[in-house]
Amino acid sequence: MCCDLKRRFLLLYATQKGQAKAIAEEICQQAGAHGLEADMHCMSEMDKYNLETEKDPVVIVISTTGTGDPPDTARKFVKKIQDTTLPPDHFTHLQYGLLGLGDSEYTFFCNGGKTVDRRLQDLGAQHFYDTGLADDCVGLEIVVDPWIDGLWLALKKAFILQKEKEGMSSNAVPSTLSAALHIGNELNLSSEVQNLKLEDGVRSSVVLTQKLVDIHLEASTTDAEPSLVHSVPPVSQSALNIPALPPEYIEVQFQDTHGENPHLSSLISEGTTFEVPVTKAVQLTREDAIKTALLLELDIADAAFDYQPGDAFCVVCPNNVNEVEELLQILGLSDKEEYLVCVKVKQGTKKKGATRPQHIPERSTLKFLLTWCLEIRAVPKKAFLRALVECTSDAGEKRRLQELCSRQGASDYTRFIRDSNVCLLDLLHAFPSCKPSLSLLIEHLPKLQARSYSVSSSNLYQPGRLCFVFNIVEFPACPARPVPRKGVCTGWLAELVAPLLHPSKNTLDTKGGSSSTEKISIFARPNNTFHLPADPSVPLIMVGPGTGISPFIGFLQHRQKLREEHTDWKFGETWLFFGCRHQDRDYLFKQLKCFLENGTLTHLKVCFSRDSSTAEVAPPKYVQDVIRLYATEVARVLLKERGYFYVCGDKHMADGVSNAVVDILSMEMEADKLEAMKILAVLREEKRYLQDVWS
Repeated sequence: MCCDLKRRFLLLYATQKGQAKAIAEEICQQAGAHGLEADMHCMSEMDKYNLETEKDPVVIVISTTGTGDPPDTARKFVKKIQDTTLPPDHFTHLQYGLLGLGDSEYTFFCNGGKTVDRRLQDLGAQHFYDTGLADDCVGLEIVVDPWIDGLWLALKKAFILQKEKEGMSSNAVPSTLSAALHIGNELNLSSEVQNLKLEDGVRSSVVLTQKLVDIHLEASTTDAEPSLVHSVPPVSQSALNIPALPPEYIEVQFQDTHGENPHLSSLISEGTTFEVPVTKAVQLTREDAIKTALLLELDIADAAFDYQPGDAFCVVCPNNVNEVEELLQILGLSDKEEYLVCVKVKQGTKKKGATRPQHIPERSTLKFLLTWCLEIRAVPKKAFLRALVECTSDAGEKRRLQELCSRQGASDYTRFIRDSNVCLLDLLHAFPSCKPSLSLLIEHLPKLQARSYSVSSSNLYQPGRLCFVFNIVEFPACPARPVPRKGVCTGWLAELVAPLLHPSKNTLDTKGGSSSTEKISIFARPNNTFHLPADPSVPLIMVGPGTGISPFIGFLQHRQKLREEHTDWKFGETWLFFGCRHQDRDYLFKQLKCFLENGTLTHLKVCFSRDSSTAEVAPPKYVQDVIRLYATEVARVLLKERGYFYVCGDKHMADGVSNAVVDILSMEMEADKLEAMKILAVLREEKRYLQDVWS
């Protein structure tokens, strides 16, 4: 490659929870070793880059959120490029490569990246490198690592062709073009061969010596099965390719003085936060139910918080207090938990464009930092494991951490860390000689994310009140995680409202409430599509087993109030399919019959998957099975009456329901399955088949 070729490329990322940013930072870091310079920006920083005039190659890393939406940081960008007045040659000058992140557990896999990719193509932009789609369901690194490996050759080819385009002679084929064609041939090689073809001196990985292999073999030969702390051949006998050590860039100073912690609202960039009282808590399930479901009511009368049934909102939650104390103890910082911590960028850091993370206050107490800012439950990324290697003194433990972040140990990482939901505390218990610094945790632990919940009420039906329903998430113990845990937010909420659920005998409140009102911080996360039809005469079908029924309670409350206020309106029929394990243990809203009696709900169909039956023909166990019994009615509502179909609940159930709908359409229309799938796709496009699902 000629020394005078341009070596800058624009690197854009759009992230919801930090993964896309972390990958972009890895690309930025590796670029220097390849003689390239990444001009990295968040996609939302539209004043710092201009695709209309961009001449250099563009690399985009973008995640997907919600039900296939681009992340919040990409919304303005997407809105801009989706302007229908833009001509089809608007971006003909642009060459780009895109890496999309998603989860195949969801219907619209990598749709954030696909949306941007498709629109850039529509506007004339050209790929200089094939689009990569990474799947968090099986491990992002399976696609991300080889995609980054191949990026450098693709960029070099793009630079060469760009130079030739600027000064190409029409009389002869220049030597640099031949070089470009040669690189183009190399690009056709598989990712494994690409790894071998990388130039010496620019590898982002380090090959370990056989001496370390031998050290670890002594510790692991007695173990026939691999585990979090032990490996077996071939991993234990391999020389390892491990990531480059991420440069340190954060510096912390402790001050033995008291000071004010920042307000929680200053940590939230997604919207305005409101601190609201919890006025009511009800356990909807019996004590012997497999899962515990709670309904909480919030008083939003004094908050400028508006919502529609079907919307979601986020709860700002802290880490578990016992886990924070345990972490402080392991780090040897228990005596400094109330010290002020000053966080700043380390002078002379090699990290390009280093800044203090947005979610980290410049000054706060150590306890506040670990409680409200850092996701200490996060599954550690490989870059974090690589950094932890340098904090580990025991040779055997050091080797195992190296294996877990290496290419050779990829399956061990997936099995013992990713799939086992291992967190920092688990690692520190498993590798006791590992003693990371606070600055390292700030550098590598992601932001503690607020948790999203569906609204289960109507502001029209209950003015000034917001209700939501959730199961208390349980993580049972496993070999890699010896202690059971509750979900970060659901466990905290359950503890917070315990006085409302189980009032103390000593309380003076004879109604059984708590004498002190707990408050939580929330912010809106409106859903643009999962709403009732604007025309109340349109029929609708709702499918929501378990806590998936939550938004439909709000739908029915809203519809009931509209019926009371507008007796002259015509209202379409409403169907609700609900299911749970046991009728007497977890039938969450038995008052659904009230909606039936007053006419708000036209049809209620329920099923119970774990209840035994003495009937000659066993009743259907799951909602997708019940739906099939009403195939004619479902087809009529969707096809003849142009009704709406809503599904809320877990991904497995949602897939079963969509399969049932495809079968119904195929049968009722006497069409083949492919044609039925196309019809369902049209319903999705028309926003008449809507899902609110989780994995």
